[in-house]
Amino acid sequence: MESSLDLPQESPREGESKQSWVYRQIQERILKGALASGARLPSTRSLSQRWRVSRSTVEAAYDQLRGEGYTTGAVGSGTYVSAIIPDNFFRRGLPGDSGGHAASESKRPAQPGRADTPRATPGPEPLFAARTADASLFPMATWRKGLMTSAQRVTPDQLANEESQGWLPLREQIARYLGTARGISCHADQVVILTGIRDGLDLSARILLSRQDKVLVEDPGYLNAMPLFSQFTSRVVPIAIDEHGFSVARARRHRGVKLVHVTPAHQSPTGVTMPVSRRLELLAWAKQADCWIIEDDYDSEFNYDSAPLAALKSLDTADRVIHCGSFNKTMFNALRIGYAVVPKRWVSAFSRARHTTGRSNSMIEQMTLAGFLEDGSFARHVRKARAVYAQRRDVVMRLLAQAAAGEPVRTSGEHAGFHLLWWLPPGQDAHVLRDRARARGLALQPVADYCRRVDLPAGLVIGYSGLDEPEIMRQGALLQALLARPTAG
Repeated sequence: MESSLDLPQESPREGESKQSWVYRQIQERILKGALASGARLPSTRSLSQRWRVSRSTVEAAYDQLRGEGYTTGAVGSGTYVSAIIPDNFFRRGLPGDSGGHAASESKRPAQPGRADTPRATPGPEPLFAARTADASLFPMATWRKGLMTSAQRVTPDQLANEESQGWLPLREQIARYLGTARGISCHADQVVILTGIRDGLDLSARILLSRQDKVLVEDPGYLNAMPLFSQFTSRVVPIAIDEHGFSVARARRHRGVKLVHVTPAHQSPTGVTMPVSRRLELLAWAKQADCWIIEDDYDSEFNYDSAPLAALKSLDTADRVIHCGSFNKTMFNALRIGYAVVPKRWVSAFSRARHTTGRSNSMIEQMTLAGFLEDGSFARHVRKARAVYAQRRDVVMRLLAQAAAGEPVRTSGEHAGFHLLWWLPPGQDAHVLRDRARARGLALQPVADYCRRVDLPAGLVIGYSGLDEPEIMRQGALLQALLARPTAG
């Protein structure tokens, strides 16, 4: 049913273009619920007549709403309010948010480069290994303009004064963002700017661990966790996950635990989301055991079917969680800016460790990122990227259904993030598939590569976010050929 937009209209704001005015009228009605999920918007011709603006202006506003994830469909076939409205931080307009930005200049798909992707031996082409942000979606023209503005405004004192904890205005913006998007109530004084999540893991281990301390990691889990922690202690213990993620019951069997690494939003690599009951159990045990938790929040911005749960840190009344996130995952890999929200008692230690190790971030890029967060550019980029990644996820799911040749498709983690885990159909052997792939110059990512002690059913990690649709189709055809049983003869 077509919705009515015969509602009271605000007058255009000073300096607001007609396109921005149309966009804002519809966006605000979606966010306030006046336009319900699934409602069909009027045709561009009809709305242009009602609101007395040109049809091309309405078409441009519709394109922007669709690109930012507020609507689906296309001009000519109907435009509908999205079933899943973007979450709190990413859905709201900000003061002075005009919404107009130049398109990305590069159309090449991002190359696989996630640090937690198994390295193939030189030569084989990795299939579905692009568990990374697609840099071709990033608004480079906007970012370049911000860099130039920052370079013009930066003072000699700012260039000479290295703030080990990071530039305060950026920390303030991150604290604001985390409060709205992840439910974390924190002050800028608790935020430490990093180069990425691995930096956070390394610093946490450097500060908290001694040689006799024990660290618990997920099994299967993030590939770099064990090597990073093993630099500081030999007692790194894999804990088998269950259907709810990290197993607190198994953790209770261990004594002398100082640190725990978990990925509660989208377990790496299975994609399981830790429910609130398990999170509360984990926090209660950490307080009892007097240990610290690293929350690796590597891709929580990208939930496709519902709003994400608030972060583990949001429930942390005892202040035992080190929450780590990264803009490298949401924007582009080469940015090298991440952050940690640190328990108050460890803030000065983190700042000293940053100074001692000489780790720091470019002042100009910190200034630019602060502005990118403040003026709504970051939220717009995530909304656009999330819609694109969701479409790519859907294409991958269709390809897996074809490859399964009539067998049920069993996946986990497809609701969020940059990858999903495909549990192979009965009769498919992951080791045989890997050998077959190598013989054809291809490399797969079996879930077994992420396991330390556990033995899971055969499955493949499927990364899709960094691949455009034609490349997904090409790699899907290669995967389907590998799965096809050789014919006799």
